[in-house]
Amino acid sequence: MGTPLPSRAEQAEEVVDRLWEEYPDATISLNFSNRLELLVAVVLSAQCTDERVNQETEALFEKYQSAADYAEADVEELSEDIGSITYHNSKADYLKTSGRIIAEEHDGEVPDTMEELTELKGVGRKTANVILQHGYDLVEGIVVDTHVQRLSRRLGITEERRPEAIEEDLLPVVPEDEWKWYTHLLISHGRAVCTARNPDCGECMLADICPSAKGDSEVDLASGEPWDA
Repeated sequence: MGTPLPSRAEQAEEVVDRLWEEYPDATISLNFSNRLELLVAVVLSAQCTDERVNQETEALFEKYQSAADYAEADVEELSEDIGSITYHNSKADYLKTSGRIIAEEHDGEVPDTMEELTELKGVGRKTANVILQHGYDLVEGIVVDTHVQRLSRRLGITEERRPEAIEEDLLPVVPEDEWKWYTHLLISHGRAVCTARNPDCGECMLADICPSAKGDSEVDLASGEPWDA
């Protein structure tokens, strides 16, 4: 197997350094031009590809331009407007309800605190972190999506399984000035090389420090299961 560096902090820092070399333009892949659009896009992206979200929001953002627009929307019509999005019925309700809260309680402005954001329907800590980081340049944590969850475990940076526990475990070992970008670097690598089912370990610049590297390790640490033969 690859040989991780002696400490998790050293491992995390080396992973970040190498990924920056490979993906110098890593950034958020959702399209938005203001904080409300960011909120909507991130809510829609749950269990849905960013590519699909960007396709739907192009027209959506022209039709709904304020929190009040979402608050006053017919929920069935709004659901049809995002019809290709996973769980579009539930997400239409999230957007309408959150639009009402933002319009009535926050003067139409997306709130800028973790506590207030997570009071919005459909907004958990992961979504709130994205909004704070990319809407307000406030970095309070690390966004743990499926790529971050998978790669952080494969690379031996954490053994935690739940996103909340993974975030808490990563904060002391990932350099604080990289908290915002750690997510996007791992997403870029997770899409390009370290995929869920068939990672291309032979082409991975992290294989020599990865305790899960196929051909060396019999076990995928992301799942704890043996690699498929």
